[in-house]
Amino acid sequence: MQPPTVSDVLDARNLIRCYLPETPTISPPALADLLGFDIALKCENMQPIGAFKVRGGINLVGRLSQEERERGVVTASTGNHAQSIAYAARIFGVRTIVYMPEKNNPNKVAATRRLGAEVVETGADFDECRLAAEARARTDNLRYIHSANEPLLIAGVGTYALELLEAVPRLDVVFVPVGGGSGVCGTALVVKALRPETRVIAVQAANMPAVYRAFHERRMLALEGGSTFAEGLATRVTFELTWKMMQELVDDVVLVSEDDMRRAMVTLMEHAHLVAEGAGAAAFAAAVNLAAELRGKQVGAIVSGGNVTLDTLRRAVCDDQAW
Repeated sequence: MQPPTVSDVLDARNLIRCYLPETPTISPPALADLLGFDIALKCENMQPIGAFKVRGGINLVGRLSQEERERGVVTASTGNHAQSIAYAARIFGVRTIVYMPEKNNPNKVAATRRLGAEVVETGADFDECRLAAEARARTDNLRYIHSANEPLLIAGVGTYALELLEAVPRLDVVFVPVGGGSGVCGTALVVKALRPETRVIAVQAANMPAVYRAFHERRMLALEGGSTFAEGLATRVTFELTWKMMQELVDDVVLVSEDDMRRAMVTLMEHAHLVAEGAGAAAFAAAVNLAAELRGKQVGAIVSGGNVTLDTLRRAVCDDQAW
């Protein structure tokens, strides 16, 4: 399980561009006025599945061997990774089984089924359904697709970082949400190769700080519990490949609270006209928290997804307070 290279990311772009257009990078003047620095938002919430992970899904499923395609694939996800694999599997004609937690975003479950995947709802959280998916892979001889420990996934999602740097070449810092770590590792891989002076900061939910603690304690670990409304960040364990890459390539990991993410969702709607889920707003929330340190800098933030329920949006707006 070797980490991907920038050449792998470039190869991934050649495949992915056959199926996906580039997503916009926008720099709303209203946000610059509000924050005191220029911020470029990479709008991965505008992907056909509403999240960045579709890039990795296409790159991985599109490169499966014929034997793997005939066996079929199985994976586990809280939603966006599930849709990415289901979307790619539909393109390439591969049977897909997805394990998802019993209590999950119903829109993401329904969307995964609409894309043609067989959905199995089991377990209290991502890590429990992941173990069930791994067992199913062994029992039925399916190709198991890990949500993080897959070099092809990381290379695929890294293509959005290429697009971001092409749009804004002189970034001083870029904020990236982190759950399993594929997104931040793909970003850091590209950024450190093409503009090493740019700082890459991963952002995790304070309620589930497994990656934050692992990064700062320099050891892999697992949490016993925790919960966050930002299901894309809801992982209790660290994964070998992404943890190693983060230790080498990422400059820092910071935490944001549930209220930080809710306020960021509202601000993105009001000032950038973007709908973001909790995980999708996390990077922007961290930039807001560090605004005093960022004045005068060129900042990037990945809006990683927009798959949010109306109920969550309503609660975000109702709970919002001025900051």
